[in-house]
Amino acid sequence: MAGNTVFDATDPARAKGDFGTLPEWDLSDLYPAPDSPELTADIARIETQAQAFAAEYQGRLADLTPPQMLTAIEAFEQIDILAGRVMSYIGLRYYQNTTDPVRAKQMGDLQARITDLTTPLVFFSLEFNRIPDATYEGVFTAADGPARYKPVFDRMRAMRPHQLSDELEQFLHDASVVGAAAWNRLFDETTAALTFDADGETLGLEATLNLLTDHDRARREAGARALAKVFTANVGLFTRIHNTLSKEMAIEDKWRKMPTPQHGRHLSNHVEPEVVEALRNAVTAAYPRLSHRYYALKARWLGLDKLQVWDRNAPLPTDAPRVIDWPEARATVLDAYAGFSPELAELAEPFFDKGWIDAGVKPGKAPGAFAHPTVSTAHPYILLNYLGKPRDVMTLAHELGHGVHQRLAARQGELLSSTPLTLAETASVFGEMLTFRALLAKTTDPAQKKALLAGKVEDMINTVVRQIAFYDFECRLHAARAEGELTSDDINALWMAVQHESLGPVFEYMPGYETFWTYVPHFVHSPFYVYAYAFGDGLVNALYAAYEDGLPDFQDKYFDLLKAGGSKHHRELLAPFGLDASDPAFWDKGLSMIEGLIDQLEALEA
Repeated sequence: MAGNTVFDATDPARAKGDFGTLPEWDLSDLYPAPDSPELTADIARIETQAQAFAAEYQGRLADLTPPQMLTAIEAFEQIDILAGRVMSYIGLRYYQNTTDPVRAKQMGDLQARITDLTTPLVFFSLEFNRIPDATYEGVFTAADGPARYKPVFDRMRAMRPHQLSDELEQFLHDASVVGAAAWNRLFDETTAALTFDADGETLGLEATLNLLTDHDRARREAGARALAKVFTANVGLFTRIHNTLSKEMAIEDKWRKMPTPQHGRHLSNHVEPEVVEALRNAVTAAYPRLSHRYYALKARWLGLDKLQVWDRNAPLPTDAPRVIDWPEARATVLDAYAGFSPELAELAEPFFDKGWIDAGVKPGKAPGAFAHPTVSTAHPYILLNYLGKPRDVMTLAHELGHGVHQRLAARQGELLSSTPLTLAETASVFGEMLTFRALLAKTTDPAQKKALLAGKVEDMINTVVRQIAFYDFECRLHAARAEGELTSDDINALWMAVQHESLGPVFEYMPGYETFWTYVPHFVHSPFYVYAYAFGDGLVNALYAAYEDGLPDFQDKYFDLLKAGGSKHHRELLAPFGLDASDPAFWDKGLSMIEGLIDQLEALEA
C-alpha cells in the first residue's frame, strides 16, 4: 500500500550518495505499519484508559492516600506512554516525507483523535494544582507514596498562579489542533515544498542552505540569492503565521497573567528568568570580542574588505574540499565517544546498527536534524540530512549526544525522563566537543588545524551568538506584536537590527537577506527555545574545563547528570562539578573558551 513503507536498516536499497550507504529508519520497534492492528488497539486503549482514569480519580485527588496517589500517577504515566508511542510513530513517518498527502492526513487525523481521547485527562493537572500545600507535602514526602515524582509535580505546581478554570483549560486543549498545531503544520508543509533555482539547478531548502558552505563563492552567492528570492516571494505567508502565533500566545498569556511572553518557557525549563537574562547580557556584551573579532579575521583570510552573508559559513581557502563518507563519520564520532568512555560509545552504537538514524537528503523530508526521544519504553530516533561536510559530522556527534542522553534518562520513566531545555543540550554539545578535541589532537598539519579551529569557533558562534541574537529577535517581535499587527517590513527590520548588532561592521547585506527569519522553525514550533542552545554551550564549556582540569570521577558524575533526566534542578545537577549557573562569572567562563580558540587562530597567523 502506497505510503506504508517501513524501512529496514539492513536493506541494501537504502539511500545512496557519494558518502556510502546511508541508513533509514526502521520504525517497526514502534508499530509494524500505519494500518497495523497494534496501532489500532493502542488508540482504543488510550480511550478506555483515559475514561477509566477520569471516572476513578476526578474530584478525588486531594483525598488520596500516598499509596493511592502513587497508583494514580503510575496509571496516568501509562496513558502518557501509549499516546506518546502513537504520535511518535505517526510524527516520524510524517517527517520522512512531509509532502506525502497520505502521511499528512494521518498525522492531522491522529493529532485530532488523540486530543479528543485525552480530553478526560485535562482535569488532572488542574485539580492537582488545587491540592492544599500541606496535603501535597504530606503525600509527596511519605515513604510509601510518590516521592520520586515530586520534581515533576513541583514544576506543574509552578503553573498554579497561571492556571485557568477547568472549562477554559479544556477549551484550550480541544482547540489546540486548529490553533498553534495547525499553523505549525502549515509552516512545515510550506517550507518542505519550497524549491529554489540556484544557477539552473532546482533544489529543496536543505540542499540550498548547504550551498552557503560551498568552497565556490559563486555557488554560495547563487544559493543565497535563490533563498532570498523564494523567501521574499513567500514572506507574506510567513508574516501571517508569525502574527497569528504571537497574537495567540499573547491572548493566552493575558488570561494566564504571565508577566512576559518568555515567562512560560522559563517555567517549563525550570530556570529562573534572571539566569537567562544574565546569559543574554553576557553574550550580547561579548559580541565585539567574539563574532565581530572572528569575522574581521575571516574577512582577511578570504581577502575581502567586507563579508557578504554568503561568506559567513564559507570554508577557509586553506580548507581543501573533502567529502566525508558515512563509514568515516561513524568511526570518527564513535572513536571520540569511546575515548571519553567506552560506555558512551556502546550507548551510541545501536543507532547505526538498528535503524535508529535516517541520514539521507530526500524530497519532502523535514530539513535540519533532530533526536526524537519517542517514549521511555522504546528508544530515540535521529534525523539527519547528511551531505558529507565536516559540519555534518559534528551534527551527527551532536544528535547522537541527544540520543544517548535520552536513552539514559529513559530509565527514570516517562514523566521524569523529559529534560528541561536548558539541560537538554548538555550531552549533544559535549559530544560535539569530544569529537572536535579528538580530531584536533591527531591533526598535525597547520592548515588543517586552522580549518578545524575555525570550524569549531564558527559552530560555537552559531550556537551562542546567533542563538542569543535569535532570542533577542523573538523578544522584539513579540513586544512589537503587542502594539499591533506587524507588516513584513516591520519583521524584516527587527531581523536586520539584530543581525547588525550580532555579526558586526564587517558584513554587508544583500537585498532579500531581511527575509531570512522566515525559515527558522524554532520561532514557530518552540518560541524562545533558542536560548537553550547558548545555555547548553556555556554549560558544556564549563563542564569540559572541569574535565580537562582532571576533576575526580568526572565520567561517573557526568553519567549521573545524564541519567537524572528531569528529576533534578540544574543547580543540584551542577553542584558535583563545582558549577553554579546563577553566578554571572559562570557564563564568562564559557565565553572565554571561545575567545581562547580565537586567540589560537590568531597565533597560527603569527
